[in-house]
Amino acid sequence: MTTPTPEVIGILGGMGPAATADFYAKLVATTPGTSDQDHLRTVIWSDPTIPDRTEALLGDGPDPTPWLLDGGRVLREAGATVIAIPCNTAHAFVPRIVDHVGLPIVHMIGEVARHLTTLNPRIRTVGLLATSGTLRAGLYQEWLEGAGIRLLLPDAADQEDEVMTAIHAVKAGARDATATALLSRAARRLTERGAQAVIAGCTEIPLGLPADAVDVPLIDPSLVLAQALVRRAGPGRTAP
Repeated sequence: MTTPTPEVIGILGGMGPAATADFYAKLVATTPGTSDQDHLRTVIWSDPTIPDRTEALLGDGPDPTPWLLDGGRVLREAGATVIAIPCNTAHAFVPRIVDHVGLPIVHMIGEVARHLTTLNPRIRTVGLLATSGTLRAGLYQEWLEGAGIRLLLPDAADQEDEVMTAIHAVKAGARDATATALLSRAARRLTERGAQAVIAGCTEIPLGLPADAVDVPLIDPSLVLAQALVRRAGPGRTAP
C-alpha cells in the first residue's frame, strides 16, 4: 500500500511582497498543529519584478503573463504540487497560464465565492474594495453572479481617491491611520448602500483595514485561500 505524496504548496507571490508575507503568515496560523512537523511544505517564489497587473489591464503597462508563467515553472521545478496566487488582480491572467504551468491553481476568487455561500445569515449583497484592474476585469462579478450574490462597487471618485490611494500607500509601506480612514470610509459607503459584507479584494487591503474598522463582516481572500489550501492538504487538517 502506497502512502499519498504530501501536498507541497507553491506560492506565486511578490504582488506585492508584504501581501505575500502576510499570506504565508495566515497559512501558518491556519494550519492546525502543535509542532513544526504538523505544518505544510511550502515553496515561495516572490518576484516583485512582475509588471503591475492593474496597469496591464488598463492598457498602461506590459502583460505580466510571461513573468507568471516563469514563476509557475520555478515552483514546479522546486517541487510544488499546487499553486496559490495571493494577488486578486493577477487572477485576471490565470486563464492564460492555467494550461501551461503544469500544476493545479487554487482559484482565490472562486474560493471566496464558495465561502460566501456558506455564511449564515445568508449573504445576498456584498461590497467589493479592490484595485481598478480587478474591477475592470470583472473577476468578482463573474463568480458572485454565479453564486446568486449581488455585488456593489465604489463609485469612480471613491475608487480613485480612497481605495487606490490607500492601496498605493500600503504598497509603499504606509500602514497608518490615513490608509485605514480612506478604506473604512469607502467600506462604509458600501454598507450604507446595503452591503451585508465587504470583500477586501486586494491583498494589500487587509494590511491597512482592520476587520473592526468595518461594521459588517470583512472577507479576507488571503485567509480564505489559506483555509482552502489546508483543507486540500488532506485528512485531519481542518482550518479554523
